[in-house]
Amino acid sequence: MTTDKTGAPTAVADVPAARRYEITVSEPGTTADGAATLAGFAEYRDRDRDGAPTERVFFHTEVDEAFGGRGLATILVREALDDARARGLAIIGVCPLVKAFLGKHPEYADSSRPVTPDVLAWLRTQRD
Repeated sequence: MTTDKTGAPTAVADVPAARRYEITVSEPGTTADGAATLAGFAEYRDRDRDGAPTERVFFHTEVDEAFGGRGLATILVREALDDARARGLAIIGVCPLVKAFLGKHPEYADSSRPVTPDVLAWLRTQRD
């Protein structure tokens, strides 16, 4: 289990119906039933080649200001990228946060692809 900078447990999950990864934080006393609190998300769209997804395009990442400074964005992005790689998908970081993360972490170079005008044009047709 991953913890944030305060030591609170976190969990990152892919939510395919929403086409995003969500990060939750479990802090005693923050919810009436003790459930984890949604703290942020990273939205994506999958590009298909020959009918099968081959690229995961990350275009927007957001962490609630109430959770700022705790390293949640880094945890979210790292775990989302790790999941995409494990699924055999190439990563394209349109989102500035994801793009910056990829630039600082050369271990993802083998699975990342550049943002091209073609990717941006395609993404404009995919966003709800």
